[in-house]
Amino acid sequence: MDQTILVTGAAGFAGSHLLDLLGRQPAPVVAWRRPEDPLPPGRTGAGPAWMILDMLDREAVVAAVADVAPAAVYHCAGAAHVGQSWDRTYDTLAVNLLATCHLLDALRLAGLRARVLIPGSALVYAMSDSAVDEGGRIAPASPYALSKLAQEMAGLRMAREEGLPVVVTRSFNHIGPRQHPSFFASSFARQIARIEAGLAPPTLKVGNLEARRDLTDVRDTVRAYRALVEGGRTGEVYNVCSGRAYRIQEILDWLLARARVPIAVSVDPALYRPNDMPVMLGSFRRLRDELGWEPEIPIEETLDDLLDYWRGESSRLA
Repeated sequence: MDQTILVTGAAGFAGSHLLDLLGRQPAPVVAWRRPEDPLPPGRTGAGPAWMILDMLDREAVVAAVADVAPAAVYHCAGAAHVGQSWDRTYDTLAVNLLATCHLLDALRLAGLRARVLIPGSALVYAMSDSAVDEGGRIAPASPYALSKLAQEMAGLRMAREEGLPVVVTRSFNHIGPRQHPSFFASSFARQIARIEAGLAPPTLKVGNLEARRDLTDVRDTVRAYRALVEGGRTGEVYNVCSGRAYRIQEILDWLLARARVPIAVSVDPALYRPNDMPVMLGSFRRLRDELGWEPEIPIEETLDDLLDYWRGESSRLA
């Protein structure tokens, strides 16, 4: 199993789509998930070798890495919700930083030269009205962003001081089927689907609709991750984004235009986030110039697939 690929957080949003992509190539895949995480849809039969693991248990991580001996690692495990990080600061820092340190240390102790991809966050950047490249000013404004900056610094230190081939991303918002409904696009689509199915009253609750976000289909995002594992430069940071910022109001309007029943909209102040950036927009020039990656899936297709996913989920409850 000298070419085994390890995916941590494989039951999560990006991790499950990454498994779909990696399943089209011959290398064996080992998929880690937390004890509380169910298998993603369609993952009960053949596919990766699943392993339940708490990555905050350092000894368990060290033993598991030595056993798997991966040639490549996609470290998708982590706390992903910005808003919740204000109330769960300790957990956010622990999951995003300590779990990463345990993984990297386990690779070092095992003497493995695995290619490691650490998906970071564009929220480490300072606020900007224009497209930010990898040289943008760093100023994390939430516990989540701080945890992701610490995570990427741990990975880059390992590359610099230990020679481990680590590549880091600063990923902007990615959306698509299976995304948790605590994120705005998935929340809108789920509410619409539940209203259509008669599971909820015909009023959709929203937060800040004026913010603009750079949105990429998650399936394009995981293609970027694979390209970076295969050809990204060790110790470098790469933006993963679409280069286009959409107003959240635009996303809501597109989804409502696809709704099958009339739906009212109600602004809920409880859905506003502290320190919410008005604009997040990135440049993917480095990724395009070095590896030829660029987003392929149009936003309309992403939103159609997202809404269809939640319609399927709602139909099982109706």
